[in-house]
Amino acid sequence: MKRIFLFFLYMSAYQGYSQMVDQSLIKLDSISLSTQVEAITAIMQQQTQDSLRHVFMTEHWDTITFNPYKEYQLTYPFGITFSDSTYASPVAHKKVITSRYGWRNRRAHKGIDIDLVTGDDVMVMLDGKVRAVRTFPGLGKTVVVRHENGLETVYAHLSKQLVKVNDLVTKGTAIGKGGNTGNSRGSHLHLIVSYKGMYINPEYLFEFDEENSIRNQELWVNRKWVTPYLHSSKRQTSIVTSTTYDEALENKAQQKKIYVVRKGDTLSKIASKYNTSITAICKENSITKTSTLRIGQQLVVNK
Repeated sequence: MKRIFLFFLYMSAYQGYSQMVDQSLIKLDSISLSTQVEAITAIMQQQTQDSLRHVFMTEHWDTITFNPYKEYQLTYPFGITFSDSTYASPVAHKKVITSRYGWRNRRAHKGIDIDLVTGDDVMVMLDGKVRAVRTFPGLGKTVVVRHENGLETVYAHLSKQLVKVNDLVTKGTAIGKGGNTGNSRGSHLHLIVSYKGMYINPEYLFEFDEENSIRNQELWVNRKWVTPYLHSSKRQTSIVTSTTYDEALENKAQQKKIYVVRKGDTLSKIASKYNTSITAICKENSITKTSTLRIGQQLVVNK
């Protein structure tokens, strides 16, 4: 009887041990499977990123034309991603912006002007590949660099170009010397930032401060930030970034405001109050700069 009892006790202990081993193996298999899924996901994401980089760096690659995307249609909002949190300053000294992206002298100013002295080094802001090294009408001697996220940065009015087409450049590399070529009144760097042919307000993407900060590693761009007449070249537009698609849609809805004209109001005063341009107000409301404003009149204003 004692032997039978010991036999059952032994079998019970063995079964308990077996269950523990089986559960441990299941956990190990689960951890292993989870790790494998994470590894596969990471590989797929890397392959997707590599594929996108390849597309960005090869599509519409044209070393002659300034804007090779003229027939390309973008859907808004669109997203731009950055692998870095900082950029390299295009000039070695403190960045002084003398004219901003926006409406200037009844024309679209599609970049920003940064003060420099003829002969100063001009550096590329991000890693990339040189797409064009030419003299373009109005811009003078110019270098166009395409980057792995699809952005292109343009450095114009140079006195000398230091790179050639298809050169690979790392951020901070000198690509030219500052100058006054093209349609320019005094030496300065005309910096343009574009994405698939759309000229983006550079201050929406980059903070032109001492830290050289990129505003976020993911930014969504709506039409406001690619429409010069919604901005004034004389002052910085209030920057409200969108870091997700939903934020971009929400910010788009909040951009318009109904303003009721009061006694003493002028288009200039209203434009100054909302940090926009007279042209933007006129286009939005189908009026002209000489239109008479009436007290109580409602105007749509882009903030």
